[in-house]
Amino acid sequence: MILYDYWRSSAAYRVRIALNLKGVAYESVAIDLTQGAQRAPDYLARNPQGLLPALDLGDTVLTQSIAILDYLDATYPAPPLLPTDPLARAQAFAQALVIAADIHPVDNLRVLNRLSAQFGADQAARNSWYAHWIVEGLNALEAMTVDLPGPFLGGAAPNLADICLVPQLYNARRFAVPLEAWPRLVAAEAAATALPAFAAAHPDRVKPTG
Repeated sequence: MILYDYWRSSAAYRVRIALNLKGVAYESVAIDLTQGAQRAPDYLARNPQGLLPALDLGDTVLTQSIAILDYLDATYPAPPLLPTDPLARAQAFAQALVIAADIHPVDNLRVLNRLSAQFGADQAARNSWYAHWIVEGLNALEAMTVDLPGPFLGGAAPNLADICLVPQLYNARRFAVPLEAWPRLVAAEAAATALPAFAAAHPDRVKPTG
């Protein structure tokens, strides 16, 4: 199993966490987004979108982090990433998608680059755009989860929402977005990052050296 990865890709970060939680061995192949390696013909042959991550299973390649997480959950059921109760499952999916479908796509590197190329956005404008969508999404996610039992968003164990949350808060700190408004989310993140599976997936642990 090969994970096409970039150390700062939050979508790839999600998959690293899930692979670690489930104890699945994999090989990581770095695709440097900052150098445009995702647009190289050999990578586009694997993932026509030119996005990360991609998970090569040998006979097929999976793309889209949420789809990959769903595959891993179906193939390696322990520990589960989603509740079995249909209502609880839908609620957990909704929490995860606040990040994966609403915050992350509009803050993706290709969107930020387009802001500069088409509209002349400088770095300050790019940072303001990035922070706006983080604040809007995390305000909603805090309200959705504030009354749920902890320590994780998933309750006694981390779930799909926690897997999406941790990379998003990493990004928020990178862009100097204050986190004080979201104590429930910060507490869930702290519980998650204390686990070896989350800690081992952290960008600082997988960043290329040299």
